Amino acid sequence: VEFHSNAAVRCERDDYPFGDWASRGIVASDSASVTLRNLDIHGLASGGINAGGLSDWTVEDVRIAGNGWSGWDGDLAVGEDSNNGTLTFRRFLVEWNGCAETYPGRQPDHCWAQSAGGYGDGVGTAATGGDWVIEDSIFRHNTSDGLDLLYLGRGGRGGNATVRRSLSYGNAGNQMKIGGSAVLVNVALAGNCGFFSEKPFAQEFGGDHCRAGGNALALSLHRGNSSSVVNATIVGEGDVLVEVTCDESNPDCDGSEQVLVQNSVLKGYGDFMTPGEDVGLFWDPAGFTTGRVDYNVVTGVKPGECPAGPHDLCEDPKFAGDALASFDGHLDDGSPALESGLSVGALGGLVPAEDIEGNARPSGTGVDRGAYESGSDAGPDSSHPSDVSDVSDTSEPAADGASEADAGFDQSDASDTSDVSDTSESPSDAGAGGCGCATVDSL
Repeated sequence: VEFHSNAAVRCERDDYPFGDWASRGIVASDSASVTLRNLDIHGLASGGINAGGLSDWTVEDVRIAGNGWSGWDGDLAVGEDSNNGTLTFRRFLVEWNGCAETYPGRQPDHCWAQSAGGYGDGVGTAATGGDWVIEDSIFRHNTSDGLDLLYLGRGGRGGNATVRRSLSYGNAGNQMKIGGSAVLVNVALAGNCGFFSEKPFAQEFGGDHCRAGGNALALSLHRGNSSSVVNATIVGEGDVLVEVTCDESNPDCDGSEQVLVQNSVLKGYGDFMTPGEDVGLFWDPAGFTTGRVDYNVVTGVKPGECPAGPHDLCEDPKFAGDALASFDGHLDDGSPALESGLSVGALGGLVPAEDIEGNARPSGTGVDRGAYESGSDAGPDSSHPSDVSDVSDTSEPAADGASEADAGFDQSDASDTSDVSDTSESPSDAGAGGCGCATVDSL
């Protein structure tokens, strides 16, 4: 890993021979109308992709994994960082960035983050514009944030984000953070931000567990922005489940800003950084969510925070896998979320006709709250992500694929995300990847 705090893992930059390594997989600037498809970008010393000043890019069936500093870094050293046009990501798998990748085992090792001198975002940008569309994608086990679009819209750049049928879990910071106007539908966020604690492959991790509060979702608005979170499943062990603020770089909000959170399931699992303290439901000092939170199932939050709306249910949602370390967001029989949500097309068309796995809604007499619809006959297919089960899994997806199906997500059993490679060999015993295996595979 380039500039790693551990000299045994650090790439040789000063003295010959320098070894077999490369800093980044793809570097792009001032680039328009580009498609990246069927790529596995892994094991780079710094980052998988360093790209800014983009316009109208499409990224499909791409995996970015095991890169020493970051996955997708939108902050260029030279040139214009801000993007514009439509940036579309489908079946995008971003994982284990901020870790060395062992060779030939391709396992995570020597994971590190900012307090140790590293970085660790799965996806991060500088101040940017553009209309970001992210569908059927997964962000997991990165050493800082999973998806970081916090700087979207800064400096009057405009733009918005739409995230559909996507997962984020096991990232050490926020699972998703988005600036400007955003629509999130059918997302599942498991904010087990303490994932890397005491892991044998996180030897130099430092004190970055639950960075930025570890809040599962962070929304940062500019003047006049509106955001919506509909049919989401959001759980976590950070300070709060959902953080909603006016953008700190230019806090010009005028009171017209709105954030809607409805038809969702939210559960706190206790504050990782403050044992014995409950997780907060919202941090919303400006009141952007006031009067706009309803039809949710909420539990495990600070006293008095539920109900936030007249149709909220303050009950155990009865997840299929309730422990955060092995979370499965599907709903068991008897869940209060079953068939109790707003109907398809409600909220101005935001309530979707399918769930996170592509299952039809409703499967019974009514729509289920949260990201998962129970009992549908449609069944998941390889174009949709599977659930968040086994968030403690430390194995890496098989090297020969970027889509969920190819990455070891058994679509015949959507509750299983383990088995993605042989984990009988401990990452620490496999030999640090350091600066080996710097490859971009076209699949």
